[in-house]
Amino acid sequence: MRPELFTADTAILTSRTLIRRFREGDGKAFFDLIQDNHSYLEDHFPVLIQKVADNDTSEAFIRRKIANWLLQLDYTFGIWDNKTTELIGYFHFLRIDWTVPKAEVGYFIDHKQVGQGIMTEVLARMVQYGFHQLKINKLVLRTLQDNYASQRLARKVGFRREGDLRNEFRKPSGALFDLMVFGLTKEEYGE
Repeated sequence: MRPELFTADTAILTSRTLIRRFREGDGKAFFDLIQDNHSYLEDHFPVLIQKVADNDTSEAFIRRKIANWLLQLDYTFGIWDNKTTELIGYFHFLRIDWTVPKAEVGYFIDHKQVGQGIMTEVLARMVQYGFHQLKINKLVLRTLQDNYASQRLARKVGFRREGDLRNEFRKPSGALFDLMVFGLTKEEYGE
């Protein structure tokens, strides 16, 4: 355990969102978000779709994420709209290696919010959070080679392409796809 992380913020504000750690009872809102975005998530987050099959499994998923936070295994947030207080997205620091320390980031936003710059705002703020609050030295972002929006977002926030992982991801159709790997170091980030 890293005691210096006990005081990491559990809620972060941006101009349009509240990014906060999930709480008990958030399972239904998360399930609804998954269902509303099922067609996109099916190809990009198939494991998540399997883990969140109904309200009960969604609540169990949320509670595991709360436990993982407390154990410093990963850090998962919901993205909430400031005006409507509706859950509109998901952000995750995962695959944390405390020996470096480094972490991968994963995220999605509701299809109705795409193209408004909200995810750029969120990712920029969460990169800052990762480097300053979690004391991460390197952030990694993996995206499908055909996910041009995520690639643009990564570059916009300062990530640099580090390479490709061939046949690394299997979509539910069975087809294998390459992943592009982006990285950003605290030194490059500079703040």
